[in-house]
Amino acid sequence: MITGIGATGSRPLDQLRTEKPAPKAATLPAASDDADTAPVSTASGLAAAGAPVDLDKVAQIKAGIANGSYKADPEAIAAKMIALDIPAKA
Repeated sequence: MITGIGATGSRPLDQLRTEKPAPKAATLPAASDDADTAPVSTASGLAAAGAPVDLDKVAQIKAGIANGSYKADPEAIAAKMIALDIPAKA
C-alpha cells in the first residue's frame, strides 16, 4: 500500500483521494476608502488597467513579422536580458 508523503501524513492515498477538499480561503473585501485597503485597491486598479503597452509599436512589429521585414537581433536581445537580470556594478 502506498501512503501519502508530506503535510498529509501517512494516510493511504485512496483515503486522500476520496476526501472532500478544504473550503477555499475567504476572498478579500471590496475596496473602500479605508487606509488598510488602499494597497489592495491600488493594486487592483493597476491590474485592471493592464500593462502599459504601446499598441502602435506592437502592430508595427506584428506587421513586420507577417510580411518578413522584421529581423530580430539575437545578440541585442540577449544583451538586454542579461542587463535586466544582472545588477550594474557601482
